[in-house]
Amino acid sequence: MSTIAASARIHPTAVIEDGAVVGENVVIGALSYVGAKVTLHDDVRLHNHAVVSGLTVIGRGSVVHSMAVIGGTPQAVRHDGSETTLEIGERCVMREGVTMNAGSSDGSGKTIVGDDNLFLANSHVAHDCRLGSHIILSNNVMLAGHVTIEDRAILGGGCAVHQFTRIGRQAFIGGLSAVNYDVIPYGMLNGNPGILGGLNVVGMTRAGIERADIHKVRRVYKAIFEAEGTIRGNAAAIDRNDYLDCPQALEVIDFIGAGSDRAISSPNRGK
Repeated sequence: MSTIAASARIHPTAVIEDGAVVGENVVIGALSYVGAKVTLHDDVRLHNHAVVSGLTVIGRGSVVHSMAVIGGTPQAVRHDGSETTLEIGERCVMREGVTMNAGSSDGSGKTIVGDDNLFLANSHVAHDCRLGSHIILSNNVMLAGHVTIEDRAILGGGCAVHQFTRIGRQAFIGGLSAVNYDVIPYGMLNGNPGILGGLNVVGMTRAGIERADIHKVRRVYKAIFEAEGTIRGNAAAIDRNDYLDCPQALEVIDFIGAGSDRAISSPNRGK
């Protein structure tokens, strides 16, 4: 039997399968569908014709617009059909036509989305992706499986992200870019193939990062990408003690030093 809060407002043409959990002040519009294993926390709103299925949890205050399909089975050839999950945090907005898939049996089994994210029309989040918070996916952005995106990244319209790629905190991806390799925190990437074009200085400034810290991150960027040697070798050679007072610089160094299935995007790749 479904658990539906008394304060929920559900259009009579909506379908709520037995077993669904619907929280306080949830609004479900006309001809929407909520599956039997879905949990909608308080203040969630589903616009008309929204679909939420699978073992999906949507956090408080999130909004799903018309024709969005949330919690669909993974588009993964090796998925064995077992039950996997999608977890969406609080105050996320999924505009018209957005699709998000559950995890796959071949991966972690979980697709995880943080809080306060904005997904514009027709953007897609594939199986086993892990997204932080305050992220913007513009119209028609396509994330392949197993992609990781850190907090406050912005992805421009129509860009495509290769499977297993990482995009660092507050990176900016230009519209129609092909993201084939990892993008460092605070990096700015454009083009097809994607070329690292420097730092997202405007975004860093808007985030309140001090000018002195931005200069330190720029110094690290130059030491990694403009010096002789490999990217990972240059990053490993930097003396961390010189940047203990600049967490943003250390974040770039640690991002490159972490294990990854993909190479690092650079100013020279693709040229």
